[in-house]
Amino acid sequence: MSIYDIPLTTSAGEQTNLAAYKGKVLYIVNVASKCGLTPQYEGLEALYKKYNGDVAVLGFPANDFLAQEPGSDSDIQEFCTLKYNVTFPLFKKASVIGEDKQPLYAKLIELQPVTIKRDEIINKLKGSGIATTPEPEVAWNFEKFIINKDGTKVQRFSPGLAPNDADIVKTIEEFNQ
Repeated sequence: MSIYDIPLTTSAGEQTNLAAYKGKVLYIVNVASKCGLTPQYEGLEALYKKYNGDVAVLGFPANDFLAQEPGSDSDIQEFCTLKYNVTFPLFKKASVIGEDKQPLYAKLIELQPVTIKRDEIINKLKGSGIATTPEPEVAWNFEKFIINKDGTKVQRFSPGLAPNDADIVKTIEEFNQ
């Protein structure tokens, strides 16, 4: 099954999949409203607007890390809209780690088990006394997956990198050709 066929649910409760995004670079990120990295919403929205439809930024709320996404799907949508003017699509809150991780994240991890600069965020979390996940699990909120236009190449970046980090933008540009 390709990533385009995996069933998903939007934050509004509509059943969908990623088929509508075929031919676009996908920028998939697990998000949380009460995380120290939450201001990354601003950078994600800026990229969404910059690429004007050529890159689909897609947010997947998850409450896996220190319960930093406690709200309902409507609460999350409202927060993102009012606080960060988010206009990119958000999906139903679901797990991105462990045995109950949503199938999209299981597939993404299967396609790209290595996270660029993962050690930096892991060391920071451990230094703060926070338990971490083993590889290849998602390390924390705001881990980024960039998928090329035909869904065959995946690159994965640490949550600690800004949404517009030079390596991420370079990957977007390469995948967008």
